[in-house]
Amino acid sequence: MKLSERDSADDKEGDLVKKKLDWSCSLIVASLVGAFGSSFLYGYNLSVVNAPTPYIKAFYNESWERRHGHPIDPDTLTLLWSVTVSIFAIGGLVGTLMVKLIGKFLGRKYTLLVNNGFAICAALLMACSLQAGAFEMLIFGRFIMGVDGGVALSALPMYLSEISPKEIRGSLGQVTAIFICIGVFTGQVLGLPELLGKESTWPYLFGMNAVPAVVQLIWFYTNSIFGKAGIPPEKIPYITLSTGGIEILAAVFSGLVIERLGRKPLLIGGFGLMTLFFGILTITLTLQDHAHWIPYLSIVCILAIIASFCSGPGGIPFILTGEVFQQSQRPAAFIIAGTVNWLSNFAVGLLFPFIQKSLGTYCFLVFAAICLTGAVYFYFILPETKNRTHAEISQAFAKRNKAYPPEEKIDLAVADAKMMGKPEPDSSSTLDNSVKNEIV
Repeated sequence: MKLSERDSADDKEGDLVKKKLDWSCSLIVASLVGAFGSSFLYGYNLSVVNAPTPYIKAFYNESWERRHGHPIDPDTLTLLWSVTVSIFAIGGLVGTLMVKLIGKFLGRKYTLLVNNGFAICAALLMACSLQAGAFEMLIFGRFIMGVDGGVALSALPMYLSEISPKEIRGSLGQVTAIFICIGVFTGQVLGLPELLGKESTWPYLFGMNAVPAVVQLIWFYTNSIFGKAGIPPEKIPYITLSTGGIEILAAVFSGLVIERLGRKPLLIGGFGLMTLFFGILTITLTLQDHAHWIPYLSIVCILAIIASFCSGPGGIPFILTGEVFQQSQRPAAFIIAGTVNWLSNFAVGLLFPFIQKSLGTYCFLVFAAICLTGAVYFYFILPETKNRTHAEISQAFAKRNKAYPPEEKIDLAVADAKMMGKPEPDSSSTLDNSVKNEIV
């Protein structure tokens, strides 16, 4: 065998060994167990309120009539239900703001472990609300469950980003998004009428939150969307179930290709496709009475929107927040990102029924405009972070903003001096001048 061939074979063998070392057993177990007790619960609680909606509203009406002697006003019931859905996001905001303080004393790992106490407490409150005849227990339980989600969606991506090598940081980071989708799918499966989606068993749907804890947006309203599309009510739970399956497939696909395609193409492509399918969905919902097959085209559009979201925008922001910022800045960055995320969730959960009521079939154009704005922003602003160290990513942002760190300014000054035939400037004086200029 020639020397060059032997070297090539050795290099390939070395790469193979390196990949095996990257995907170590302990790394995989830590990421899977952490995601199952964290982001899985977040996804589960996004979808679990979907199937038992009519039974929960009936429970609210009965409780109200027993206390006040008359049925609840329809507008009050709508508002109460919107609060039930959206208060999960308020809890998430509180949890996000708590992460930095808890993580400072406990670290990432033990923050995730202690966070399970919120899930167990919330599961007990929500599971016992029907027997106690107190809908406030269900609402407060949703709030506590949101706190669990807020802590999890900040601490877990930080933890995964810090324990993974840069070569597989993107793929491992997608574990967060994959388990969110698995959680959504699990909530849809358990919410089927044949399982726990019945009038007598719906509290157990919320009690299931305790299981992953012990082991360690448009989802809120998919049933109503399919109902508006003209789908028979008895078929809606099974069509909703297909959305969960699409989410898992899209998230897994993204995890497999993210290290080849990069973060930026998946983000821009996801937002661009969502804009396209939101536009088509608006047309199909407007014309759904013109032909019997148009409502089914609406279903295809919804599935395409979900797949586009899960393939990029659903999970990559968690990865980017861990990649773009240095370790000392990361907790603050996740607080800001989490705050925006949970406030947006709250706004959608609370306002979507009223937006749908006022705008009708044109309500999705609001989301199309937001997605288009996101795609344009990422195209012009975001540098690619694939296989880059934190220092390289910082330099990419600095070059884009034309703000070089002092070390790079010294190198540039030395290079310019050599080209001009001048003596090289003293590095200490250059550094001092650079610092003085930064202060000024």
